[in-house]
Amino acid sequence: MNIKAIRSQFPILEEKIHGKPLVYFDNGATTQKPLSVIQRVNDYYSKENANIHRGVHTLSQEATTAYENARNTIQEYLGAKQSHEILFTKGTTDSINLVAFSFGELLNADDEVIISAMEHHSNIVPWQMLCERKGCKLRVIPMNEKGELELDVYDTLLSEKTKLVAVTHISNALGTVNNVEHIIEKAHAVGAKVLIDGAQSIQHIKVNVQDLGCDFYAFSGHKLFGPTGIGVLYGKEEILNQMPPYQGGGDMIKEVTLEKTTYNELPHKFEAGTPNIAGGIGLGTAFEFLNSLNMEDVLKHEQELLNYATEELSKIEGIQFYGEAEEKTSVISFLIDGLHPYDVGTLLDKMGIAVRTGHHCTQPIMDQFGIPGTIRASFALYNTKEEIDLFIAALNRIIPILQD
Repeated sequence: MNIKAIRSQFPILEEKIHGKPLVYFDNGATTQKPLSVIQRVNDYYSKENANIHRGVHTLSQEATTAYENARNTIQEYLGAKQSHEILFTKGTTDSINLVAFSFGELLNADDEVIISAMEHHSNIVPWQMLCERKGCKLRVIPMNEKGELELDVYDTLLSEKTKLVAVTHISNALGTVNNVEHIIEKAHAVGAKVLIDGAQSIQHIKVNVQDLGCDFYAFSGHKLFGPTGIGVLYGKEEILNQMPPYQGGGDMIKEVTLEKTTYNELPHKFEAGTPNIAGGIGLGTAFEFLNSLNMEDVLKHEQELLNYATEELSKIEGIQFYGEAEEKTSVISFLIDGLHPYDVGTLLDKMGIAVRTGHHCTQPIMDQFGIPGTIRASFALYNTKEEIDLFIAALNRIIPILQD
């Protein structure tokens, strides 16, 4: 890949932080936006701003077309059968909550839901709430000390009581790439549905939902170079048709009287109210940006960054890595003996380097390792080895200061 040409599309990478060139290693939290996305959102508000699906006037028709074209772009990228299997949401969290509430209404007391020990809080709490509401049982796939799921134990957790399995494709805290194909195959063998949290995967690897065979796939726009406040839930048509609406309001209805309401067809049944129109259109443009890339080249480049950073960090005395799975992507979580991650992150920021510190909304992972949190460096396609060199140099300067 021509990294220089790619970086030129991201204006924020030219910014300086505290007088130093920005080194942005917090891509697991959110990615930066290319000019094409920024301009597309600006163009919507400058030239097309109108509400969608309701108006007969020109602006409304143009905005509706742009919004639905974005849905079609995402459908094609994901390999979904139908565009109405693509639901626009606020993000991964909203997508998971939609399934937990709506699919959850189909569950009964003593049904079981399986999650894993490495889930983001957004893929834990909604299922706990569901189990409290419906009397279901929550079961957990354990994780070993390398940060890998114990799939042999998972196989024993499955039974005819299992109705849904919800797991992350790639861990946001550890970078572990889970064998979701195995998870899906085994769940389907007992009649269970599967939701994959793709918040950390779709920007790194090519995803085809039909090849995976998952029943639901959730992700956020802002983690794949798109706007904030927009996300997607893919769901198989036959399952979505069985599920009751998540919210009531405009656009999700077919007919309303004071006595009774009938609901709209997919996808509108799950998209009540005026949506984030600019966000949806901008997300479509982000997928067009992804379409301009070879995702195999992206994965290769990011793997080189991961290997190089791991090698260089390993030279630092007292470093401890968390998440050493055989299959992992461009995330490194670590601690340095005697140093608080917050202090390290604060001083790195003074040198223009953005990393994430804390528990990364994965407290159960941190509890298993017996630590309060980690320093996390997460890379994207626009990062370089030269930035990693700056990162290592900054750490080598910071460590003596904090150890004094």
